[in-house]
Amino acid sequence: MHLFGLIGYPLGHSFSKRYFSEKFEREGISSDYRYELFEIPEATELPELIAANPDLKGLNVTIPHKKAVMPFLAELDPLAERIGAVNVIRVLPGGKLKGYNSDYWGFRLSLETWAPFLQHRPTHALILGDGGATSAVRVALEDLGIAFRTVSRKDDPAFFRYEDLTEDILAQYTLIINATPLGTYPKTDTFPPIPYSFLTDHHLLYDLVYNPEETVFMAKGREQGAAAHNGYRMLELQAEKSWEIWEGMEHGA
Repeated sequence: MHLFGLIGYPLGHSFSKRYFSEKFEREGISSDYRYELFEIPEATELPELIAANPDLKGLNVTIPHKKAVMPFLAELDPLAERIGAVNVIRVLPGGKLKGYNSDYWGFRLSLETWAPFLQHRPTHALILGDGGATSAVRVALEDLGIAFRTVSRKDDPAFFRYEDLTEDILAQYTLIINATPLGTYPKTDTFPPIPYSFLTDHHLLYDLVYNPEETVFMAKGREQGAAAHNGYRMLELQAEKSWEIWEGMEHGA
């Protein structure tokens, strides 16, 4: 049996379990491959989880453990080390663990293949929020040559605050990425407090939220003529990258 799973806390509805279970069925390997949810409150429970499940080949990692699991890894992929967060773990022979980051690839590839992005090719981006989702986004933007600033409620001189966003700033920063949970089901009426009236048909709004399909953030942008993209394709691509990692097909494996 080849066992894979997701660790985090709490774990409710899981995209990953559904995605991989359907993938295993589709590829005719569901009798030997299984994906389960492992709800662990603390990352310190990871070694015990590995020891108790000898069939475990790989794990996805979600909040709040993307940084907390790192001390328990024997190896770290250079990209994950650069990002400072892990969302994929591969179980190596002997039970040793190696950490990777597939969020980077999910975000980057979904952005690079988005038609409005190819058409407008922004040079500056705003990242809304400074939570765990932003690390991979920042590194991907760096590698794409897109300058960025973070927008946060924190009083940090390196960040814009929401009240700092003027028409001139939004005219320069035409790619806006919502990396906050605002708008996520069930609180679908919430949205980042940016001045939407300053948006134009040159703006690109990328929401990491995937449920609902269209958030208020996206809808408000589209009302101003902006293009909008949700996070579902990113999830699919990061899941496929996880599979490549577990199967040992990643470059440099």
